[in-house]
Amino acid sequence: MVLPYADQEKEDMNKGDLINAIADETDMNKAGAEAVLNAFVSSVTGALKGGDKVTLTGFGTFSISNRAARMGRNPKTGESIQIKASKVPKFKAGAGLKDAVK
Repeated sequence: MVLPYADQEKEDMNKGDLINAIADETDMNKAGAEAVLNAFVSSVTGALKGGDKVTLTGFGTFSISNRAARMGRNPKTGESIQIKASKVPKFKAGAGLKDAVK
């Protein structure tokens, strides 16, 4: 499967480009493709907020990683600052995606 976008001379694909590619690939209108993309993003976000992983076999896994509190430096003043612990989203590419981009 090669998306029409792959032939274009663009550096980055944005949300609009992705919606167009989904619409073209599925013979769906753009409004429907946008609804599908928004539902996907909302579902993954909700699962991650709930502490779950989302695994799409062959594509990859979305998960949450915990960052410990640490000392940092204010780049403007050079002063040491305490950075709070946080949760950050993480994506690990699956074998199918890795093989597709080789």
